[in-house]
Amino acid sequence: MERMLGRHRAPTWGLSRRMLCCKWPRTRLPVGASALCFFVLCWLYIFPVYRLPEQKEVVREVLQHVGVWRRNLTAATQFRSLLQDCCDPGHSLALTKQNTPVGKNLWFDGELFHSVTIDTATRSLFPQNSPFKLPLKKCSVVGNGGILKGSGCGKKIDQADFVMRCNLPPLSSDYSKDVGAKTQLVTANPSIIKNRFQNLLWSRKAFVNSVRIYNHSHVYMPAFSMKGCTEPSLRVYYSLADVGANQSVLFANPDFLSSISKFWKNKGIHGKRLSTGLFLVSSALGLCEEVTIYGFWPFSIDLLGKSISHHYYDNRLPDTGFHAMPEEFLQLWFLHKSGVLRMQLEQCEDPGV
Repeated sequence: MERMLGRHRAPTWGLSRRMLCCKWPRTRLPVGASALCFFVLCWLYIFPVYRLPEQKEVVREVLQHVGVWRRNLTAATQFRSLLQDCCDPGHSLALTKQNTPVGKNLWFDGELFHSVTIDTATRSLFPQNSPFKLPLKKCSVVGNGGILKGSGCGKKIDQADFVMRCNLPPLSSDYSKDVGAKTQLVTANPSIIKNRFQNLLWSRKAFVNSVRIYNHSHVYMPAFSMKGCTEPSLRVYYSLADVGANQSVLFANPDFLSSISKFWKNKGIHGKRLSTGLFLVSSALGLCEEVTIYGFWPFSIDLLGKSISHHYYDNRLPDTGFHAMPEEFLQLWFLHKSGVLRMQLEQCEDPGV
């Protein structure tokens, strides 16, 4: 039995080395094929193959824990300390005059070998210090998953002291019962500015009007992540500043984004880039005493096995291979079970009420 099971185990490094060193009696692989085999074995050793659970397995797992969550203050404090040590969200989340002096060479986190030297004009766009009074108390981080539709979670989301949202989501009366209306921080991916508002090259009125729904909030933008992000982010800044809007722009600190990315990749997330949602949750865990997340569900069925849309407002699917959403979910689910954060997946109230 052990021999039968042994055939299905990933080879250990010692075994792999012996396999490479032994001489086969009759055939010998060409040099190129031998090198390829060696590369594959090394790859499997460094990045072992594993199987992600299917979505029905995830549903069964979640249903076993619905309604039994308990906050673990010790675990939450320890995890906050880990984030503080690696990434320092309280000081480094956004670019400020305090953490970004004139002359600093700022390396883009999503663009290899590209940087910008901060001059006086650019630094003048940054706030003096972080605008957040820390520690924040209860925080809601709202993803855009279709599981929010019909959840009746709007009131619960808005009861938090601080609400974070992803990528300029709709908050009209059609959705507010499920997703709430309160916002203190909302991210804006430059691709949204490009696709929805023509990069603000023509009229800026539609954009300015659309963000009024976010009240007195900060618009968080990755101006210095990639070269193509800088101009749209600056246009957003000036569009809001020129009309004296209630919203103000915060530029993401690429050093912080890079540190958070390394932090999660060391924990097993293999996507090309972390999702905006995971960046926000990571920020909240470093800034807030209590964190509840909503709409973080990357699957096509809900807890009842019914098909749901990808977002609560549409069914536009993400580009494949860019983010590792299921892997991210499993990491967040582990934090939920550990009591570090609460993941709200069941309905908050009867949608018919």
